[in-house]
Amino acid sequence: MSDYDRIAEAISFIASQVNSQPSLEEIAAHVHLSPFHFQRLFSRWAGVTPKRFLQVLTLERAKQLLGESKPLLEVSDSLGLSSGSRLYDHFVHLEAVTPGEYKMGGMGLTIEHAVHDTPFGNAFIAITPRGICSFAFLERAEADGHLAGLHKNWPHAMVHENRQRTLAVIKTMFGEKRKSDRPVSLHVSGTNFQISVWKALLQIPPAKVASYTQIATAIGHPGSARAVGQAVGANPVAILIPCHRVIQQSGKLGGYHWGETRKQAIHAWEVARYE
Repeated sequence: MSDYDRIAEAISFIASQVNSQPSLEEIAAHVHLSPFHFQRLFSRWAGVTPKRFLQVLTLERAKQLLGESKPLLEVSDSLGLSSGSRLYDHFVHLEAVTPGEYKMGGMGLTIEHAVHDTPFGNAFIAITPRGICSFAFLERAEADGHLAGLHKNWPHAMVHENRQRTLAVIKTMFGEKRKSDRPVSLHVSGTNFQISVWKALLQIPPAKVASYTQIATAIGHPGSARAVGQAVGANPVAILIPCHRVIQQSGKLGGYHWGETRKQAIHAWEVARYE
């Protein structure tokens, strides 16, 4: 069992008992570890103590963050389809596939892919010469499904495995803070509405959150929170397009395409890195 699997079990327990604020001893007992070893493992993995993580999950904190996010999501030219957005220590440039490129089905394009271990479990990643086109966490044997998706979306592209090239990208995503003059590029396909939602997500700083309604307002479509939710769920690049930072208006974290426990874990990880 990986460290993430052990921590995920603890996180599920903490989340289910958040209202009763379980003690370190109670959480450690649930995962069959001594309090000392559990505290050390949790802190090493997440960068925060279990007690601090409990605070991260509280509704009061989430509601405060929602209030703080309003000025961050004001409509601006940075939400346009041709521009990039600043993501604190990363500069993430999101480039949309053009209609012409989509029609060509990836003809003349080389896509490299692999499965790698990450702090949040195994993940499938695929890259083109212009950036990351897919990043998804895996459960069991899902890699074949993501590979089939590449062939479906890019039927004429040359698709092959390259662990060395893709590992370098993984290290960029999960390594130490990087200089803003070394951009991370994304090369994604989506409707104009989806692209506008994904660009809006890039405006939410690490360890902060926004609601679906706030995102809808930011892209000039107030009242389209449901459609925003669908676009968030269709996000092709986890972590770098931070759909995990979108929560319900009530302050609850809500669902996540790759599991609510993983969403909670990513929030704790970002708090440790950025707060």
